Amino acid sequence: MPEIKIKAADGGSFMAYMATPKTTPAAIIVVIQEIFGVNEVMRDICNDLASDGFITICPDLFWRQEPGIQITDQSEAEWARAFELFNGFDVEKGVSDLIETVKVARSIDGSNGKVGTMGFCLGGKMAYLMATRSDADCNISYYGVGIQDLLGESASIKKPLLMHIAALDKFVPKPAQDKILAGLKDHPQVEAHVYPEVDHAFARIGGEHYNKEAATLAHQRTAAFLKNNLS
Repeated sequence: MPEIKIKAADGGSFMAYMATPKTTPAAIIVVIQEIFGVNEVMRDICNDLASDGFITICPDLFWRQEPGIQITDQSEAEWARAFELFNGFDVEKGVSDLIETVKVARSIDGSNGKVGTMGFCLGGKMAYLMATRSDADCNISYYGVGIQDLLGESASIKKPLLMHIAALDKFVPKPAQDKILAGLKDHPQVEAHVYPEVDHAFARIGGEHYNKEAATLAHQRTAAFLKNNLS
């Protein structure tokens, strides 16, 4: 599969899946993985975005623990391994790796220089942190976890951030959602949408909680957001 190698700021390097559109120059979207690694779901998202005209790069954020992780949400053993990786993940180093990915993206062949991020679950949290800590041109968070504990960084958001929140998210319960929405409701760069009657990962095709109606609406909002900010 098409991959590129990216140097980490603190030494070493990591791989990233890349998909390219038929025509360039094009904007780049850094797709940020769930807790299952750069698996088929993440690669399909990259390929779909490439079909929509974007260059996409999905870096392996678990490379410091075990490079090349590709697991699914289809068995208890895989869930257990995914949570081991999640619990062992160094968020600060992950942000650093994503910042290096954005740097590479701006100068990659075919890039028009504009870069956005789009993350899911753990990646949704990382997309929020990219909004607060990086120079990415825009950022999209799908059902990001733990954001309620990071609201102190919201003053640093200078570029547009789109958030998709699942009302019945068991990993982001209602008190956390309320805190996030209250903390960001007056922020001029933040657009947040809550999707009623859906659980975490409602946009993961083939997943237990996939909801076509909510996923389609979120995709439409995402497409408009990307057009407005990366064209």
